[in-house]
Amino acid sequence: MSTIAYGIKNCDTIKKMKKWLEAESIDYTFHDYRVDGLDQAMLEKFESQLGWEAMVNKRGTTFRQLTDEQKANLNQETAISLMLESPAMIKRPLLVHNDSYHLGFKPAQYLEIFQQPLSK
Repeated sequence: MSTIAYGIKNCDTIKKMKKWLEAESIDYTFHDYRVDGLDQAMLEKFESQLGWEAMVNKRGTTFRQLTDEQKANLNQETAISLMLESPAMIKRPLLVHNDSYHLGFKPAQYLEIFQQPLSK
């Protein structure tokens, strides 16, 4: 099994996800966009699996700071460009587990992904 979690290390949701994975003794690799990098090919692979609409973190500060025009003209090309420029615009975490792609973190969602019982 291979599990890679993508995100930004200082994100609260990433911290919750890491804590949950460690509590469940699940081995994973963490890829920090800001430290480990992010390129067009990686983003396009993610987008092909998840769709750009799902990937854009519309609740984050980075998205809210876009102009009304940028938001109105958002499409696959502009979204990928903006996410490449500002990785904080990508919904977090982005989890790849056994070639299956998932966005966000909720314990129930991860229990289903990993099909493991809760720790005591």
